Amino acid sequence: MSLDPLRLFKCLADETRLLLTLLILRERELCVCEMTHALEESQPKVSRHLAQLRQCGLLEDRREGQWVYYAIAPDLPGWASRILAAGAEGEAARLDALQARLGRMGNRPERRAALC
Repeated sequence: MSLDPLRLFKCLADETRLLLTLLILRERELCVCEMTHALEESQPKVSRHLAQLRQCGLLEDRREGQWVYYAIAPDLPGWASRILAAGAEGEAARLDALQARLGRMGNRPERRAALC
């Protein structure tokens, strides 16, 4: 299924999905436990939204041991990448706060030990 503007905007219309996507865009890659901590949401809710974003074609995932990491799909059309960049600009203050929360978790090995 190819990504078109209607599909993209439907996928991003939910606040949780929007923030997950933009946070992943900023961080390049995050695991589910990092996102649940950053957004202060339950794991089932975050996982459900990540699955929807993957189905939309916005995200890809990879497994490393017991952890699943999500990243922005590398083959997004240029117009979609520009929309995400504009969204990140508009949500800069909220994303700064989410990244600060992630930063307080330490680096990835410490995050895994603490949360995953």
